[in-house]
Amino acid sequence: MDSQTWPAAPVPDVPGDVWRWQLPSVHDASRVRMDLRARLAHPSLTSSSTEDAREGLLLAFEELASNALRHGGGAVEAVIVATRQGWLLTLSDESPDRPPVPAVDRDPALGGMGLPMVAQLSVHYGYAVDAERKTVWAQLTSGVPVGGAPTPRGSRA
Repeated sequence: MDSQTWPAAPVPDVPGDVWRWQLPSVHDASRVRMDLRARLAHPSLTSSSTEDAREGLLLAFEELASNALRHGGGAVEAVIVATRQGWLLTLSDESPDRPPVPAVDRDPALGGMGLPMVAQLSVHYGYAVDAERKTVWAQLTSGVPVGGAPTPRGSRA
């Protein structure tokens, strides 16, 4: 990621199980995160993804949800498409005229490190706009090689 831009790119069309939430306020992000954590604890997901990958998804959700609620505004919607290879995370808000802008040359203690962190956790990321909404998205891997099993935390593959 160029330190000053988050790439404009269409949201990928990914088949999978769709999870959708509305976030009317900042306080709702915690509620949705708890629901997401519960979904990720389901045995079908724990057997097909690593703990680090699931924690990465939770962190990416928290960062993008916080940005949408604080900097976007209006009705915020979170959608996750769960696939065998990982997740497509999208957060949309009603501010199509305000693209995501990573913090540059800021003391990390002052915040603003969310977009670079999400970029590091993701295999692809970007944002798209239409007349009424902006959608910021990230694709994250399950941490499991195709056809493989999760590597236990702390062990080497």
